[in-house]
Amino acid sequence: MTLEELVTCDNAAQKMQTVTAAVEELLVAAQRQDRLTVGVYESAKLMNVDPDSVVLCLLAVDEEEEGDIALQIHFTLIQSFCCDNDIDIVRVSGMQRLAELLGEPADAQGAAEARDLHCLLVTNPHTDAWKSHGLVEVASYCQESRGNNQWVPYISLQER
Repeated sequence: MTLEELVTCDNAAQKMQTVTAAVEELLVAAQRQDRLTVGVYESAKLMNVDPDSVVLCLLAVDEEEEGDIALQIHFTLIQSFCCDNDIDIVRVSGMQRLAELLGEPADAQGAAEARDLHCLLVTNPHTDAWKSHGLVEVASYCQESRGNNQWVPYISLQER
């Protein structure tokens, strides 16, 4: 491996850390400000009613769920809708970290059923010009990925 390749790999790793931190920051801020829609069906309903308010779609799945055909069909339809409506999309792994960020109970036994975290939409109502640093960073990453012909970029949320 050449020095140039090492520097490129290091820059890519640093960029992924920055984007991952931006996604985490964005999710926490969006939930706090009631700008987060959680769940495949809830997200589909919102995109049908007001697609212009959606600024980012996160599709979350861990490796063991990759074989879930129904979930993959939902993802394909959601991705298609997002592409048609110019909504940035990011695939995310690390469901446990995602649950931590959103304050989901670690063990839902005996409690209310856990929310479906497979699809998350970040919204920005038309009447508000909300801009978070995380949203700007993630949107930039999505645009950069599309420029590299990676239409649905992937990030991995690491447990802490």
